[in-house]
Amino acid sequence: MAGHNKWSKVKHIKERVDAKKGKVFSKISREITIAARLGGRDPELNPRLRTALLAGRAANMPNDNVDRAIKKGVGELEGALPEEITYEGYAPGGVAMLIEAVTDNKNRSSADLRTAFNKGSGTMGAPGSVAHLFQRVGEIKLPASAGPEDAIMEAAMDAGADDIQSDEEEHTILTAPDQLYAVASALRSKGLQASAIRLNYLPGTVITLSDLQTAKQVLKLYDLLDDLDDTQNVYANFEISDDIADQLDP
Repeated sequence: MAGHNKWSKVKHIKERVDAKKGKVFSKISREITIAARLGGRDPELNPRLRTALLAGRAANMPNDNVDRAIKKGVGELEGALPEEITYEGYAPGGVAMLIEAVTDNKNRSSADLRTAFNKGSGTMGAPGSVAHLFQRVGEIKLPASAGPEDAIMEAAMDAGADDIQSDEEEHTILTAPDQLYAVASALRSKGLQASAIRLNYLPGTVITLSDLQTAKQVLKLYDLLDDLDDTQNVYANFEISDDIADQLDP
């Protein structure tokens, strides 16, 4: 999501609820499997896997789950290997949505996504229909306690970052996609341990929702898409005005 607005706070609450439901484990497991499949099982040689393992550790993911996900990725367990696929579409109000999925059955995933869009008053789009509205970036998050914004900015720029955004909770460092792990490694060498490292999509333009019904519809569709078993990440180009955010159900 763009910026630090009321929707960001809504999303943070939802993430905490998802964590309690165990959804985080399944998402991290899929990421570990994909990372191991693409880059092998050695985290020292596979920065994407190393990042996924750090996320698993932060979420207190059981070691058995981690081992099983790695074995699945390198083909040591029977069953179809999952693959990544991106879906696109529109929510009410002209909001663009990108959905990253990890699946071993494209037909099932596509059907589930189409059903969710229909239920959520949205429209599933063809490949490329909204992707041009987003920019792929690397994103590194540090807790606010890591240091003051000026010091973090200097360290990030020295490490090759493109930009930094800070608020009362955290610092978000943006990089070129192919520089993400190099910048994270350089920061780590300076004693700055990231709380999250990932590739992200940022919208080029943002739609501000100032109608309560439309905001509810967009959030409903977002939840429907995010709750699908194969969904890994949902990106959208909206924010919610303060007046409307205050009227949303807590």
